[in-house]
Amino acid sequence: MQTLIHGGDWAGYRARFGRDPLDFSANVSPLGLPEGVAKAITASLSTADRYPDPLCRALRAKLAVAEGVPAEWLLCGNGAADLIFRLVLAEKPRTALVTAPTFAEYATALESIGCTVERHFLTEENDFAVTDAILDAVHPGTDMVFLCQPNNPTGQLAGPALVEALLRRCEACGAVLVVDECFLDFLPDGDALSAKRLLKTSKNLIILKAFTKLYGMAGLCANEERLARMQAAGQPWAVSSLAQAAGIAALDETDYVARVRALIETQRPLLADGLRALGLRVIEGRANYLLFRAPEALGDALKQKGAVVRSCGNYPGLDASWYRTAVRTEAENQQLLALMREVLA
Repeated sequence: MQTLIHGGDWAGYRARFGRDPLDFSANVSPLGLPEGVAKAITASLSTADRYPDPLCRALRAKLAVAEGVPAEWLLCGNGAADLIFRLVLAEKPRTALVTAPTFAEYATALESIGCTVERHFLTEENDFAVTDAILDAVHPGTDMVFLCQPNNPTGQLAGPALVEALLRRCEACGAVLVVDECFLDFLPDGDALSAKRLLKTSKNLIILKAFTKLYGMAGLCANEERLARMQAAGQPWAVSSLAQAAGIAALDETDYVARVRALIETQRPLLADGLRALGLRVIEGRANYLLFRAPEALGDALKQKGAVVRSCGNYPGLDASWYRTAVRTEAENQQLLALMREVLA
């Protein structure tokens, strides 16, 4: 059976245990699908027999208003991984830089075209934060750099000044900087922390965005020729008509987004404190997930109890003693902590 490298495999858990898990392995909104999005999907079922708009015109038009950028700077895809692979196929970098640990799909996409992947290792002593040292890791032979904001799985966030300095270093070396902001919208101050302001002055910047990690993904880039190459690098109907309808409706769910952000801001420190009370090492990240260190047997023991956290042993730079947990509702978080107290007793 294939070993999956990401969390959220509820189907695999159900096949093994015959029930659904208390799933903390996927970093999605804990409040579920907004009612307005569900209604939009239902309303669009009558058009499901048509080809979807390959250019996502209506979705891009509404996204452009929400993001404050021209629609021509937007490319929609079937998830962040779709856009990452499209970018790599379109640009064909020979050498690329990623941090370690970070999201696995950057290296997977790069290696699929034979690109040499160089890793800038982050240190536990520095809580896996990205520092100015990354600037020296970009050299004239670097074609592409990936920066995850906030980083997955550490939750650490590089400051705007460092992101701009990294972009200028990339420009000086002829490299493209890809800033993955798929989890940034969970932060109340996410818009102020976004690299979008740098798009107007650089054609070497690409931003990956997600609206609350629920609905659809969009790539932002001021280099329209590069976006055209990315569009051509994948299949033409990447985003279904139902997903486009859901995305359009999701952009109206401002109250829902505010509730999610408030929940995460309240529950993240409480969950971190609960994990520390169990004697575990917790990284003080800012995302809707937490990285922590525990006995290697924790993951399997929790599965037997009905809960799943994300093992991080397959992240370069981490070992099997590191885990990532999503931040969910208060009741779910307390249930997880109670199960962990049983397992670690």
